Amino acid sequence: MARLADYFVLVAFGPHPRGSGEGQGQILQRFPEKDWEDNPFPQGIELFCQPSGWQLCPKRSPPTFFVAVLTDINSERHYCACLTFWEPVEPTQEAACTEDAVEREEALEEGGLSPTALAPAGQLFAPKTLVLVSRLDHAEVFRNSLGLIYTVHVEGLNVSLESVIGNLLTCTIPLTGGSQRTISLGAGDRQVIQTPLTDSLPVSCCSVALLFRQLGITNVLSLFCATLTEHKILFLSRSYQRLADACRGLLALLFPLRYSFTYVPILPSQLLEVLSTPTPFIIGVHAAFQAETQELLDVIVADLDGGTVTVPECVHIPPLPEPLQSQTHSVLSTVLDPELELADLAFPPPMTPTSSLKMQDKELRAVFLRLFAQLLQGYRWCLHIVRIHPEPVIRFHKAAFLGQRGLLEDDFLMKVLEGMAFAGFVSERGVPYRPTDLFDELVAHEVARMRADENQPQRVLRHVKELAEQLYKNENPYPAVAMHKVQRPAEASHLRRVPRPFPRLDEGTVQWIVDQAMAKMQGAPPAVRAERRTTVPAGPPMTAILERSSGLHANSARRLEVVRNCISCVFEGKMLEAKKLLPAVLRALKGRAARRCLTQELHLHVQQNRAVLDHQQFDFVVRMMNCCLQDCTSMDEHGIAAALLPLVTAFCRKLSPGVTQFAYSCVQEHVVWSTPQFWEAMFYGDVQTHIRALYLEPSEDQAPSQAGETPAHEESPSALDVASEQRRLWPTLSRAKQQELVQKEESTVFSQAIHYASRMSYLLLPLDSSKSRLLRERAGLGDPESAANSLVTSSMAGSVAESYDTESGFEDAETSDVAGAVVRFINRFVDKVCTESGVTSDHLKGLHVMVPDIVQMHIETLEAVHRESRRLPPIQKPKLLRPHLLPGEECVLDGLRVYLLPDGREEGTGGGAGGPTLLPAEGAVFLTTYRVIFTGMPTDPLVGEQVVVRAFPVAALTKEKRISVQTHVDQFLQDGLQLRACTFQLLKMAFDEEVGSESAELFRKQLHRLRYPPDVRGTFAFASGTIHTPGRPGRAPKDKGPSLRALSRNLVKNAKKTIGRQHITRRKYTPPSWEQRGQPPAEDPEDEISVSEELEPSTLTPSTALKPADRLTLSSLVERACCRDYQRLGLGTLGSSLSRAKSEPFRVSPVNRMYAICRSYPGLLIVPQSIQDNALQRVSRCYRQNRFPVVCWRSGRSKAVLLRSGGLHGKGVVGLFKAQNAPSPGQSQTDSSSLEQEKYLQAVVSAMPRYADASGRNTLSSFSSAHLGSHGKWGSIRASGRSGASSMGVDVGSRLAGRDMLGAPQPNGAPPDPGFLRPHRAALYIIGDKAQLKGVRPDPLQQWELVPIEVFEVRQVKASFKKLLKACVPGCPAAEPGPASYLRSLEDSEWLSQIHKLLQVSVLVVELLDSGSSVLVSLEDGWDITTQVVSLVQLLSDPFYRTMEGFRLLVEKEWLSFGHRFSHRGAHTLAGQSSGFAPIFLQFLDCVHQVHLQFPMEFEFSQFYLKFLSYHHVSRRFRTFLLDSDYERIELGLLYEEKGDRRGQQVCRSVWEYVERLSKKTPVFYNYMYAPEDAEVLRPYSNVSNLKVWDFYTEETLAEGPPYDWELARGPPEPPEEERPDSSAPQSRRRVVWPCYDSRPRAQPDAISRLLEELQRLETELGRPPERWKDTWDRVKATQRLEGRTDRHGTPSSLLASSALHPRRSLGIYLREGPVGSTLSLSLDSDQSGGSSASSSRQAARRSTSTLYSQFQTAESENRSYEGTLYKKGAFMKPWKARWFVLDKTKHQLRYYDHRVDTECKGVIDLAEVESVTPGTPTMGAPKTVGEKAFFDVKTTRRVYNFCAQDAPSAQQWVDRIQGCLSDA
Repeated sequence: MARLADYFVLVAFGPHPRGSGEGQGQILQRFPEKDWEDNPFPQGIELFCQPSGWQLCPKRSPPTFFVAVLTDINSERHYCACLTFWEPVEPTQEAACTEDAVEREEALEEGGLSPTALAPAGQLFAPKTLVLVSRLDHAEVFRNSLGLIYTVHVEGLNVSLESVIGNLLTCTIPLTGGSQRTISLGAGDRQVIQTPLTDSLPVSCCSVALLFRQLGITNVLSLFCATLTEHKILFLSRSYQRLADACRGLLALLFPLRYSFTYVPILPSQLLEVLSTPTPFIIGVHAAFQAETQELLDVIVADLDGGTVTVPECVHIPPLPEPLQSQTHSVLSTVLDPELELADLAFPPPMTPTSSLKMQDKELRAVFLRLFAQLLQGYRWCLHIVRIHPEPVIRFHKAAFLGQRGLLEDDFLMKVLEGMAFAGFVSERGVPYRPTDLFDELVAHEVARMRADENQPQRVLRHVKELAEQLYKNENPYPAVAMHKVQRPAEASHLRRVPRPFPRLDEGTVQWIVDQAMAKMQGAPPAVRAERRTTVPAGPPMTAILERSSGLHANSARRLEVVRNCISCVFEGKMLEAKKLLPAVLRALKGRAARRCLTQELHLHVQQNRAVLDHQQFDFVVRMMNCCLQDCTSMDEHGIAAALLPLVTAFCRKLSPGVTQFAYSCVQEHVVWSTPQFWEAMFYGDVQTHIRALYLEPSEDQAPSQAGETPAHEESPSALDVASEQRRLWPTLSRAKQQELVQKEESTVFSQAIHYASRMSYLLLPLDSSKSRLLRERAGLGDPESAANSLVTSSMAGSVAESYDTESGFEDAETSDVAGAVVRFINRFVDKVCTESGVTSDHLKGLHVMVPDIVQMHIETLEAVHRESRRLPPIQKPKLLRPHLLPGEECVLDGLRVYLLPDGREEGTGGGAGGPTLLPAEGAVFLTTYRVIFTGMPTDPLVGEQVVVRAFPVAALTKEKRISVQTHVDQFLQDGLQLRACTFQLLKMAFDEEVGSESAELFRKQLHRLRYPPDVRGTFAFASGTIHTPGRPGRAPKDKGPSLRALSRNLVKNAKKTIGRQHITRRKYTPPSWEQRGQPPAEDPEDEISVSEELEPSTLTPSTALKPADRLTLSSLVERACCRDYQRLGLGTLGSSLSRAKSEPFRVSPVNRMYAICRSYPGLLIVPQSIQDNALQRVSRCYRQNRFPVVCWRSGRSKAVLLRSGGLHGKGVVGLFKAQNAPSPGQSQTDSSSLEQEKYLQAVVSAMPRYADASGRNTLSSFSSAHLGSHGKWGSIRASGRSGASSMGVDVGSRLAGRDMLGAPQPNGAPPDPGFLRPHRAALYIIGDKAQLKGVRPDPLQQWELVPIEVFEVRQVKASFKKLLKACVPGCPAAEPGPASYLRSLEDSEWLSQIHKLLQVSVLVVELLDSGSSVLVSLEDGWDITTQVVSLVQLLSDPFYRTMEGFRLLVEKEWLSFGHRFSHRGAHTLAGQSSGFAPIFLQFLDCVHQVHLQFPMEFEFSQFYLKFLSYHHVSRRFRTFLLDSDYERIELGLLYEEKGDRRGQQVCRSVWEYVERLSKKTPVFYNYMYAPEDAEVLRPYSNVSNLKVWDFYTEETLAEGPPYDWELARGPPEPPEEERPDSSAPQSRRRVVWPCYDSRPRAQPDAISRLLEELQRLETELGRPPERWKDTWDRVKATQRLEGRTDRHGTPSSLLASSALHPRRSLGIYLREGPVGSTLSLSLDSDQSGGSSASSSRQAARRSTSTLYSQFQTAESENRSYEGTLYKKGAFMKPWKARWFVLDKTKHQLRYYDHRVDTECKGVIDLAEVESVTPGTPTMGAPKTVGEKAFFDVKTTRRVYNFCAQDAPSAQQWVDRIQGCLSDA
């Protein structure tokens, strides 16, 4: 029983002590006056009576009632029911409170007015409050009781107020149990009080329903989540009762959790500063003080009157986990609005009556009760019972709960479990033996039902209604309640004048009534209602809240089987089997089930006493344990670390007698071991096991040690069941027995604490405690000592244990002592768990003394283990495979052990291409002067014998970034490095643990130094050139070199002095090269061309002749590619331009031979005949970089010319330029340059034959003005006005983009019919950038026309290339595998659309040239896009450039001589590092590749040739593509040394020379389909849909690395004499080819290559000198053509038959095989060039080979460089014999035959083996007639050959020829 009311208080208004206008509350009387012993009087009641402050009021207000809540120091809540009414102010009060007291005094005459009279106007009223203080929450009873007291006073009833108050204070009611009690206060009243059935369920009346009505579902859910996650919540309202109800409702929703923070439903205004407290709270404040709450930044404000909830920006409220959030929301909406489901029905059912507000309140609470049952389902399975007696101590295993529910990532539940409310829940509800309530039943028995009902709203609603019924019944156990009978005051009674104020009561009377009641109570027996306590049901085991599929690691039974098999192999000693299974096991261990399976299997082996292992077994077990642990978080939510903990202290190996190493020393470096929460959970779990065993011992014969390790059987009671039984028995036990049990439990906990102190020291102390002082401070990687740890490679333990200097849980950075840190960590743990578990203080002190000793002993043990482990044999790591190097390539950094990781391409992982998993691979990375090379073996043992090579040139590196590699399959790895190259290679490496951070840093620095040398001389092409081939003497310095060097230096010096000089002395002379040709010098007085602009007299000799160096300059310039090509095109030679005056329209001008006008142009240029050299200087100023228009190609048919130049300068720049370099005074400054420019363009137009008229005038007289307006299909780009770009109408640029203006374009993006150009075209089209052409004045006579186009800038090309790189070589596996993501990223790169634009512009220019108009391409600076377009146009227009020789000439002329900035665009040196790589040349080669694909029969070179150039233009292996212009190449003396500067066996410096040499050996650069049509102009389709991604970007060969360094590729199809047959190979010719590993073109060469190879092999077998492949091929083609002509049926049977069905050439190609008649079809696809689809059988193929071979039975061979008769001395004691000797430069052989016509070779001397050729001496048996000087000896590595020639001169000739062969090789 409990008192209904503890205190009754009367509080009245009193003046404020400081005299301010506000008053303060004063307690007039309180009953009882003495405090109750069990319940002291609460302080501060006077503040809470008037929360808004005590103030006088000018009018009478009706009485108010509300219940405030006060919380005392013991967290007990006191309910203060306050009824306030107003009374007139007494004179004394008024005098004290108001200034005009005198005026009002007469108004207050007591009794002068009748009772009903209204108060006078000046009257003030003061509040007075009746307060009832109780610990029970019966708001309605309090309202009635205080109302009764007020009524008695107001209505003047004949009842003593003292007796009413005395009765109220002595009224007692039962606490719970659903009893009903009728009370009366002695004023003729009657009230019925019902107590709830169970005390634990909150009583809410209607407060929850009201809260939802006020705020709505979403807002209440937000407040609910905010309360549970401990945020601050503030309610605002104008009603105090509403505030109290809202707070009560929110607390009711939290059941079964209790709110334990500040709870003040009504906060007085004087205490508003409480709102800035740092702790969470639920507080209600009157809306009048809303302004004061504005600046609270972290408080969630709920405005009950406005229905809003405001969440500050800095506050994040985690939502409920899905699907609970959405399910709860939908059920709430159904409960609040039952008609929602029926609203859309056409025929709604009859309306069902809605629930009453009280019932709806219970339904809403039922929804939240279900929610908690779903959230906390299975919580009892995660309780650890640590002590049973004297009081239960219970801990909750949070990590296990989250792990098993699958809610690890859920922010909401994590915060709830960490909160105070849940801690209270565990201590209150975790108790195993207690009364149960609705929640316990729900969570134990209804879980299955809730899961089944999830998707059925009707069933959910039914369940909610059932629960609501129970909640309603709990509050209202007796529905048919007798009516209350309580007197109320009459209506408007507060307005009447009360005869007197509330009287002072007699304390004695009230106290007497209370005392009387107390005496009665003491006499009566205590009515204690026995609580029904039971064992709390545990409920079903927990399940995940939402079954998530575990994706890749879903563990099938097969995977678990693999794990079991591997472990049994390890323990049975089948190490080879285990090694094969290990990678699969390590992959499977990513899954939870496999990890659990592993721990169970290992447990079984421990129980079978198989814990002592040998070294290999130990290593396997440790690796598997590490793999299990590496995915464990610090929480160990799946209990894997917990299961492994007993195992790591069980498995061991003997290192030496008396020294044993346990597994724990090798698995320490995981974050879980340094997490205190993990150790606590483990400790409590073990304590629970032992305490359970303690009480099971007597009944079950089971020792505690076994109980700890064997899992409890199904039928055996759980720890909670045991605890429940013990708590039930506890009261029945004797005091001594109780003491004994308490002592036993305490000592059990204590012994476990000692055990755990040891365990923790095992896992926290490192094996080598001396080394890793800083190991524990999370600085492992930064500590060079630990990172570059030498022990790593010396022991098997080291491999695993020592390498993980990564994670630890020690924050003590101030100490460097590991032992001290470990001791502190263990002490903190021991303090916490022992205090919580009730260990005695003596025991705790003993523990603190013990811990340092335990740690010290363990350190001593470890020292011996560490010492012995160092003596173990080193781990077998794979041997480093050294890469093959090129001649001159040197290793800079020897192999650093790394793992090459998969990077997103399928090649390394088998993938779609087929084959095994080659990556990750274990090996080493080498850095040489030329390349970065990885060589290694796959870690997967199933493919371990394959060698993986990935390499790229250092110069191709575009991006290097550090990456943090998670972990490798079996080991933790250090940080990694990702290197990306513009040759589409990517090395994603993780350094092995033996590679220290310094080594990795050194690698990066050296790589950076090699990638960006300070000067171009530091590149590999230069550095390697200085290295002499071993075994050969260095070249004598006397050679042609010095003169060329002198020439270069002289030339540069002259150029530097000439540039910038304005007044030039001119002299004329005849260059020496023309004199040698015998042409007379041309002296024309009118011609002002100066071949040499001489310098000031001081720098020259007085003679007018040129210096020898200058003569040499000019003759060398003439030899350049440009001049050779100009001669071929009929644009004249240097000689002709001087001799033939002006008969030729164009001439070769040497004006730039000193590079004075334009440094980036070649020395000799083609300009119109009529333009003088001195005018060129002025013209050049109008163009960017001085690159004025020059002719670079002329059409043989239409005689139209193609010109190129830089873009035009902006006007301002031109003006500036003109002002600085003033021309001759006669000319106006403003437009001299543009006039020169116009004259120059005019001269170009006039130089074209169809526009120059007979009289030679420079006008177009035949061009009538009528034509100006005719617009045709092209139209003129100028409309009526000619002022600027705005009037250009529809420009050609828009037509380029494929608009309607082009007429009907053909499908696939081919240009429309050539007839679309207007009938009278301009003579010259200038293609320029839109922005640049603004300043150009249109030509008044329409001789030239401007074509503005929009071109992409270099930065766009760079950006596009970066994206292309990422698309083709992603760097990490794609999120969504499959072609879609690749194609999407390819499209995003816009690379193909740039190719499309280039091809489109080029085809347009080709059309214009073909129709007879000349074109000037004038874009950007004239060296990027201009070069691309001009080169493509020439390639499409001129078949010569589609040959090997022609393409070389094209690149040398347009790219090298015309100054494409290879070094700048390739970022070759340190200076270019910031600008980065721009793939301009690569883009051009891609365009050529696209054309090659569409016209495979038009190109002499193969696709491989284009890939080869793509690779080597960035590789810096050759000097060809270095530097930015001819001028720079001369400056370094590079330009002319390639001619004649032969260096014997020297490495090739020019890429062309290398191609030439390789082409002699192998047809790899040759296109067998080459069958050109004469003078064919190609017009490729350019739409993106017609373009293919170049396989250069995507293909990779992991067997040998990039195939473009031919010497390094393994097993190339070399000529047969270099082949070495493998005698050990099996007889079968079959070979497995993996597309992802082998190079398919090498493994399966095409049919023709194979036939040629076969021919060479057969010829060698027959002893004949093999012919060069090219000769054989040409002969086959010739024969086929002859056959084709004699074919009677007239069907073309040539080798490459072309069909005329389609203008684009047929792709059908057939190789006729002689009389057999079977045809071998050749596929044209570049990536399927294998000849595997032969339709003939093997016999037919053999027959065809012999047929082909029979055509070449002649003894003569074209491979004979020099031949003749020599006498050769036989072997020992053999005579001299005359033989016919053939010197073969191609094969590098000296062969001999019996006589000249002999076809059978008798012997071969390989010149590669020749060491020297020296004069010989006559020996016995030598021919007599020959002089002494005719003898010579050839010394090889095997023997010395003696030769004798006819005479001395022929002997000398033989010696010279052989020497020449040796030096050429």
